[in-house]
Amino acid sequence: MGFVLILGGARSGKSGLADRLGRESGGPVRFIATATPEDPEMEDRIRRHRDTRPPHWSTVEEPVDLQAAIRAGPVSDFVIVDCLTLWVSNLLGAGRGPVEIRAMAGEAALELALHRGVVVTNEVGLGIVPANELARTFRDLLGAVNALFADRAERSVLMVAGRALELSRLDTTTLSR
Repeated sequence: MGFVLILGGARSGKSGLADRLGRESGGPVRFIATATPEDPEMEDRIRRHRDTRPPHWSTVEEPVDLQAAIRAGPVSDFVIVDCLTLWVSNLLGAGRGPVEIRAMAGEAALELALHRGVVVTNEVGLGIVPANELARTFRDLLGAVNALFADRAERSVLMVAGRALELSRLDTTTLSR
């Protein structure tokens, strides 16, 4: 058991790699979508992603209660969570605070570790420092959530320009958080 964490920027190939790993898993796949269609462009993006998935995959649309969505199916399922970025954003938008979100992320990562699967997330900490407090809170919180999932992942992969960089093979030092 164990999951792969796939990080990267927008349009870097994260979801494509997650889909490929799901197709190669050899068993039932449960896709947990955290996106909510807030505008026509997002509706179109969600539809395009949905259209690329095999029809026999089950899809769970859950923008907030990720832990329950992971627990809801058999442990034998290969679980794809796409994505942590929108999940953290949804929780902040629902009024949850950083401490509560970190605790929820810890629970979700522990639940997911019981499955084989993939977690998709954005790496947003490589850009400029955001100009407003909420954006800085989001950036910092997502970085902490990503690090938490990386600590529990079997493997971590950074996608850049469609190329997968295997982070878990690097000689790294984990800093105290």
